[in-house]
Amino acid sequence: MSLPTSGNVKPFWSPLVAGIALGLVLLLTFVLTGHGLGATGATTRLTAFLGMQAAPAATQANAYLGPMTQGNPLASWISWQVLGVAFGALLAARLAGRFAWQIDASRAVGPRRRLIAALAGGAAAGFGARVAAGCTSGLGLSGAATLAVSAFVFLAAFFIAGIIMQRLIKGV
Repeated sequence: MSLPTSGNVKPFWSPLVAGIALGLVLLLTFVLTGHGLGATGATTRLTAFLGMQAAPAATQANAYLGPMTQGNPLASWISWQVLGVAFGALLAARLAGRFAWQIDASRAVGPRRRLIAALAGGAAAGFGARVAAGCTSGLGLSGAATLAVSAFVFLAAFFIAGIIMQRLIKGV
């Protein structure tokens, strides 16, 4: 299921240029905010906020979510970073003529199976990111930039797991 992109499709960036740009963005993020890049912290803060609306006593008593129950999640820098990434991705796709509503790989496995696989994979990745205390951008990129050993262990495991899973479910 795919809608065509606009007629003026621009080519993708070279991996070298994209890597250098990402490195500069990471450096700028450290300089301006004192933090590296990350994403899952925003969803955790949102979870704590929603938990306070649904079950305040249980959320405050939770050892993990309790410390994050104060204030609005939009007061956190990471929430604004995630919103900026989403808006920037949408804007970039539109400007490059590559914006389209689609379900990738739906022809190969069917749209329903693809959406279920994507949801399951996203939930597993989110759970893993919280267990690892960071996502690929927070733990991998920002951690590697600060030469954290945990970041290099995570990145090695991340790529090895990706290669194994690609082999197991090739085409999904």
